[in-house]
Amino acid sequence: MKPSILIVDDDEVMQQTLSDVLKKKGYEIFSVGAGNGALSIIKKNIIDLVLLDMRLPDVDGIEVLKKIKEFDTEILVIMMTAYSDVQTAVSAMKSGAYHYINKPFELEELKLLIEKGLETKSLINEVRRLHRQQKEEFQNSHIHGVSPQIQYVKELIGMISKTHKTSVLIQGESGTGKELAANAIHYNSKRGNKPLMKINCSAIPDSLLESELFGYEKGAFTDAKNTKKGLFELADGGTVFLDEIGDMKPFLQSKILRVLENQTFMRVGGERELRVDVRIIAATNKNLEALVREGSFRKDLYYRLKVMVIEMPPLRERVEDILLLSNLFIEENNREHNKSIRGFSEEAKKLLTQYHWPGNVRELKNVIERAMILTDQDFITHKQLPFELRQTVGFDRAVSGPELAEITEEMSLDHMEKIHLTKVLKNLEWNKSKASKILGISRATLRAKIKKYGLSDH
Repeated sequence: MKPSILIVDDDEVMQQTLSDVLKKKGYEIFSVGAGNGALSIIKKNIIDLVLLDMRLPDVDGIEVLKKIKEFDTEILVIMMTAYSDVQTAVSAMKSGAYHYINKPFELEELKLLIEKGLETKSLINEVRRLHRQQKEEFQNSHIHGVSPQIQYVKELIGMISKTHKTSVLIQGESGTGKELAANAIHYNSKRGNKPLMKINCSAIPDSLLESELFGYEKGAFTDAKNTKKGLFELADGGTVFLDEIGDMKPFLQSKILRVLENQTFMRVGGERELRVDVRIIAATNKNLEALVREGSFRKDLYYRLKVMVIEMPPLRERVEDILLLSNLFIEENNREHNKSIRGFSEEAKKLLTQYHWPGNVRELKNVIERAMILTDQDFITHKQLPFELRQTVGFDRAVSGPELAEITEEMSLDHMEKIHLTKVLKNLEWNKSKASKILGISRATLRAKIKKYGLSDH
């Protein structure tokens, strides 16, 4: 979205000149010759910056400035004045002006002032976004569960949070809540009001990962037109969370080891050492010990990281937490989707607790969200749960009825096929596309067999 600029000046030549110059720079331009007209435009459009003349035919420029700030404090205002009056400039700055410029001025000077102003606004918005994000993460840093495994994890997090710089290695399968544990450690520690910077080591190409972590100096490579701070600098005083560290290449592992040991590093293309104060939390779903034996992960880094190790248990090992978490997800989705689902049918509860959950808590959350969207009843039943859950051992026979008898030696091949077809179609709620894929036959063949055996969904 292009930044938008409003020019407020009763000099039509000035208006036109500034409009032409700034449009060439790619800005969206509005222009008006009076103060009241400016306020009208601001109320109808999203304006990022105002170039406001101090002397207007209807209202004093300072009064217009005050009214702009009353309407929206985030709009930047640059005052333009033909009078080099220090007192007036001070009054404008006190009333909330971003800057002022004396007429006549050089267009390059004004362009530079506008660029700096919009850059400042962009940085302020980014800081606010990060603060909102951190507030949300703080609110989502609570780990729920009553199982002995998760209680132990919570106790361990409580002890680690009391330490200042101890590095932590969080291990566990995908979807077990490793990032949640990192959030809990950070926000319950004395570093909680400082930045928590996160990066997924497997999601960023090796060539970019180094500059993301450590930053770079101007001219370090072709596109390095300005110096950029990396995550470690931005996290100074706080925490860096390195997710999927098992995928990090050895040349970067040595640099991480250096930060762990000395709290120092150099930007890409830099010659001076930078010192930071950070806690490093690393997470992986891989067996780092096996990677060390294979030679793909540094032994010294492994031992330096595993000062404190948290093992996040898979959901299948904390069965008593499944329904508790499921009900929490129902509450979340009720708020988000404006629903009032009260819980689960007994059949649905049985399926949820018997399923092995290879995707762990993340999979459970997605399953509940899907079921909430599909149901318009007070309770989620087995019908709203995915096919893989309904294949739980012992469930088919419980819900299929006596007509789906066990296959015996005396049955003919046709009889066996009829039983199997009936079972698959019933479990899939007669979704023929899914059934044909599972059975490995075309839809036309499936229709022919349904007709052959006289099957019906009634």
